[in-house]
Amino acid sequence: MRMLLTSFGFGLLFGLGLLLSGMTDPARVLGFLDVAGAWNPALALVMGGAVAVALPAFTLAKRRQNSLLGQPISLPTKRHIDVRLLGGAAIFGLGWGLSGICPGPGLVLLGHAAPGAVVFTLALLIGTRLAERATGA
Repeated sequence: MRMLLTSFGFGLLFGLGLLLSGMTDPARVLGFLDVAGAWNPALALVMGGAVAVALPAFTLAKRRQNSLLGQPISLPTKRHIDVRLLGGAAIFGLGWGLSGICPGPGLVLLGHAAPGAVVFTLALLIGTRLAERATGA
């Protein structure tokens, strides 16, 4: 139960952060991607803040075997760039660039009953299922 409440709390904190930073607004995200037009640097600042928070946490996690709740820590070990990584990144980037929404904000928008969030979430779930079948994951 403690793990469930902690996960819920961090998910809620993440969603509130997305809402407060305006990163659930597809127009703001598309403004960041429009480097040749009316570029909006807000997303870069949010990403910089996220890296500043995550870097010390990952540094600490590398030194520990268990999380603060006692769960084993399993960090990625792959260090090379392969076709699967590039293909996944390209598909993610295309979807993000076309819609202005990525999975985290998409789920926040779904909970907020925003227009288009249902279609986005359905496409996300279908794409995930197709990728699992294609890769055998």
